[in-house]
Parts: sequence; structure tokens; C-alpha cells
Amino acid sequence: MMQLKTDLLIIGAGSGGLSVAAGAVQMGADVTLIEGGEMGGDCLNYGCVPSKSLLAAGHAAHAMQAGGEMGVRPSAPQVDYAVAKDYVADVIGTIAPHDSQERFEALGVRVIRAYGRFIGPRHVQAGEYSITARRIVIATGSSPLVPPVPGLEDVPYLTNETLFALRERPEHLLIVGGGPIGMEMAQAHRRLGSEVTVIEGLKALGNDDPELAEVVLARLRGEGIEIAEGAMVEQVRGKAGAIEVEVQGGRVFKGSHLLLAVGRRANIDRLDLEKAGIAATGAGVTVDARLRSTTNRHVYAIGDVAGGLQFTHVAGYHAGLVIRQALLALPARETTAHIPWATYTDPELAHVGLTEVQAREKYAAPLEVVRFDYSENDRATAIGQREGLIKVMVVRGRPVGASIAGHQAGELIALWSMAIANKMKMSQIAAMVAPYPTIAEINKRAAGAYFSPRLFDNPMLKRVVGLVQRWLP
Repeated sequence: MMQLKTDLLIIGAGSGGLSVAAGAVQMGADVTLIEGGEMGGDCLNYGCVPSKSLLAAGHAAHAMQAGGEMGVRPSAPQVDYAVAKDYVADVIGTIAPHDSQERFEALGVRVIRAYGRFIGPRHVQAGEYSITARRIVIATGSSPLVPPVPGLEDVPYLTNETLFALRERPEHLLIVGGGPIGMEMAQAHRRLGSEVTVIEGLKALGNDDPELAEVVLARLRGEGIEIAEGAMVEQVRGKAGAIEVEVQGGRVFKGSHLLLAVGRRANIDRLDLEKAGIAATGAGVTVDARLRSTTNRHVYAIGDVAGGLQFTHVAGYHAGLVIRQALLALPARETTAHIPWATYTDPELAHVGLTEVQAREKYAAPLEVVRFDYSENDRATAIGQREGLIKVMVVRGRPVGASIAGHQAGELIALWSMAIANKMKMSQIAAMVAPYPTIAEINKRAAGAYFSPRLFDNPMLKRVVGLVQRWLP
């Protein structure tokens, strides 16, 4: 067993772990990174990158059928599903060098390709190495949750970790789970030629504003995707190519392939956390507001394994907080008020801060909800993307939340994250000048909608304007 000592030991080479490693080593720390699976983690290999690539392929197919009103005769796309998957693999391959072992070793990081497990409070074993570290960062991410459904053990099923290796297009894809992953893959496969049924036990896109979620769901249904809500799965049966999913009430859905998209579970089983005195629950490592283990002050947890919001950009945000503390001994605490999320369906759905329901519960009377429709935006009209809506929740002149459904919602939401993070006022958003015509004007017009009643429905202001006009030469 080879003995190593290091300033910072990072367990997991996903987006969060890689961000910590890159930042720490370039700031002068001795950094060791251990990873038993793929460099780049879930996001590069099974999540964000492949899913958005497959969505892009679906968008290209859909575009061939969507230009009739613009004078472009629609034609049925000839989809080669295997080539679409080749495209996904090419995208992963293009990005992979940025996350590679070679790049990080070139930066000065010691990379060990083995799974790690704790053998003491500051002591981890990985392969043939026994590593002692001043600080340890757990960044092991999460894996697809496989629910204990009767019959599932005897039926072939897909998760996001196996879907992208599939080479033959599913004739009829059954998706259990109506969250972002389920709905994105539903639209991608429908546009690539599969029949698709989404089976959701509660409400599809249930974590988003219901009014805005319905904008997206209506489009998906219009494209031929069956979405069954309030359909709790009770049993699964069948074989490859002929699968049946039975839900409460006896309704049965039949398809050729089954995709499970019902959530994620933290990757902690291999870690032997108890040997390091690290408390954990089913959600992940128990941490405080500093992302430090509540029971082992030398250990931090970031990203999905920290038990909070499960997004790649959150892992990156966590990485910055840990670097600040572990390397510079400066205080840093997590806050989620400015953390956005987006679902990359067409149209997109994005949110940051408080939803309308949450804001009304917290603020009641001081709250104002301003709205602006995509149909009032000239660029949206010009490109045939008039369906959509933005809502901004405002308290005493400052935004506390924003929800957007529509074209480029994932891009538009970034402005509101910046505004909330920096405690900006609506007047500062209104002062922005966006080029005309752009979708970005929607944000400015939403801020304008906040001030419109104050300016145009104000009798006192009208009297002041009248007096000024009388006295002007």
C-alpha cells in the first residue's frame, strides 16, 4: 500500500470535483483527485451533455415539419437514430478533453483512477493508495433512482446511464417520471420518430409554476406525446419489445421500451462514511451552511451528494465556496435564493428564486407579480415563437423570483439570477437597453410592466405633467 499525504483530497471527478481540483491546484495547493468511473461524471457522460445533444437532433428533425406558415413546405424527416446517437457521442468526445485525466495531471493534480473509501476521519483508501489529507471534498454525485416496483426486476429498463448507448430507436417509449429528465427525453424521442407515453404519479413538471408548466405540457401534447398524470405505478411486466406498466386504478400502458426518470439518489454507498464519523441520510452527506460535514470538520460535500439542489451549476457554485474556505480560510455560506434551473424542452421552462405561490405565502401584501407575454415581443413574433410568458415576483421594488416559459427561457433567467444575487432593483433592470429586436427585450419589458401603472395610472403625476407643460416656454 502506497502512502500519500495531500492538502486537498477530492473524491469524484464530476463537474464539482473537477472545479475544486482545477481552482485549488492553480492556487498552489497539493491536490489529489480520485475517480473510479468516468472523468467528467454524470453531466458529461450521461446527463446534461448527451441529453441536450439528443434534444438538438430532435429539434433538427422537427424543424423540417414546422415551416409551413413561413412558406417552407414541410417534409417528413428521415431519421437515423443510430447516427443521432453518434452525434451525441461526438459531442461528448469534443468536450471530454477538458475533463480528462491528462488535462488535470498537466495542471499538477495527482489523479488516481479508483473508487475511494474512508478508513479514518482524514484517511481514504483508493486502489493501492492510502491517502491522508488536510481537507477532503466528497463530490461523488448521484445516480438514477430505481423504485421498488413489483415486477421491475424481471423487465428490461433504461435509465439516463444506459439510454444513450441505445442504438435502435424505440418504437414506443414508456417514461416513468414527468420531471425535467422525463419530459426532455419524451420530446427528443417523439421528434425522432418514437411514440412516447409519460407516466407521472403526481403532476408533470410539478416543481415549476403550474401556469407556466402548462405552456410546455400543451406543446408536448400537441406534438403527440401522451402524458398521464396522477398515475402511480403499481406493477411492471413483459419482456424486451413488449412491456406493460400498470398504474393505480388498473389502467395499463403498453410500449416497447421503458425509461425510468423518477429521481436521483446520492452516491454514498461505497464510501464507508461511518469509519470517518460522517453523518448522512438517504439524501446524502449531512452538511451545514458552509457545506462542511456536521460531524467531521475536515470534510466537505458538494453537488448532488450534499443533499440539496441537484444541478451541475450548483456543483460549480459549491466548488467556489469550498475553495474559499479550504484554501483561504475565508468564510463562505451557501444560499439558494439566486440558483436558477431550466428544463430544455421546446419551449423551455426556467425559474429562479421564489415561485408565485411561495412568494405569496411569504410576503402577502407587499408582493406584486408582474407579467409579460411573449406574444408582445416583436422578435418572438418574427420567428414564430409567440407562445410563452414571464412572471416576476417583486417585493418593495426588488425581484425575489422569476419564472419563464418560452423560447430561450434558460438564457433569459440568468439576468434574474444576477439581479437577485446582487439585490438589484427593478429600476436597474428597466434601465437596461437591449438591442431590437431580441428575445432579451422580454426581461426589460417585464421590468417596464412593473412601472407602467405607477407612471400611466397615476393622477398626481398627470397633474404634475400638466402644470409643467403650462409653464414651459
